[in-house]
Amino acid sequence: MNEIEIIDTNAENIHNYGFCGYKSAKQEGYSRKLDWLRQRFPEGLKFKVLYSAGDGAVGFIEYSPGEFAWRAVDAMGYMVVHCIANFYKKYRNRGYGVLLVEESIKDAADGNMNGVVVITRKGTWMAGKELFLKRGFEIVDTAPPDFELLVKKLNSAPPPRFRTGWEKKLSQYGPGLTIISSDQCPYVVKGVSDITGTAIDKYGLEPQVIQLRNAGEAQDVPWPFSSFGIVLNGKLVADHPVSARRFINIMEKNLESLRDGLNCR
Repeated sequence: MNEIEIIDTNAENIHNYGFCGYKSAKQEGYSRKLDWLRQRFPEGLKFKVLYSAGDGAVGFIEYSPGEFAWRAVDAMGYMVVHCIANFYKKYRNRGYGVLLVEESIKDAADGNMNGVVVITRKGTWMAGKELFLKRGFEIVDTAPPDFELLVKKLNSAPPPRFRTGWEKKLSQYGPGLTIISSDQCPYVVKGVSDITGTAIDKYGLEPQVIQLRNAGEAQDVPWPFSSFGIVLNGKLVADHPVSARRFINIMEKNLESLRDGLNCR
């Protein structure tokens, strides 16, 4: 087994390691995520790479102070984990995930912060809760359909919470198709392009694409995973990145709503 180390990246060295499975600067998702990271480092964001001398970057954890978090939570004074991943099976179930979580707890303690927060769920695009429960995190809030907010508290500060008023916020998008996009996730850029093309070609519908520009806008998105979403006639129909094929399935299930929205214009 190759020796593993955890590398604390910054604006000068992040390009040496890749991120989120991306390694080529020729990929638009890579270049946009790289720019996004370099803008976030001055805000206190941490991107730590699980590095193998033989295999390179095999995992990572990304987290940010709550006031600059790109998730729809109220977590001022906490550290908020955006993402955690381990790409290779041979490096799983060996305690490396716990080591990455420990990095976030250590940085929160060193910064005299209230603790560490993470959003978990079943399925794709977010971490499962088991890793964090093992390290003493507790569930403090939930959101539909299956989002859970976990915290590892380091003092007696009030716990973090999900944002509220989401239904009212959803209604502001009005009729038609809206895609919320963010460079926080490098996979989003291809998804937005594929979905936009499919919406135009198959449904004759040009979506409104909203690009989130800062943490404040991300925290105000009316669902927990702020980096991507699809709203159809004021209804949230996708709360995480989806493929063009999955988008078609979503649209077919919502054709009546789509027609009603178009008739209202």
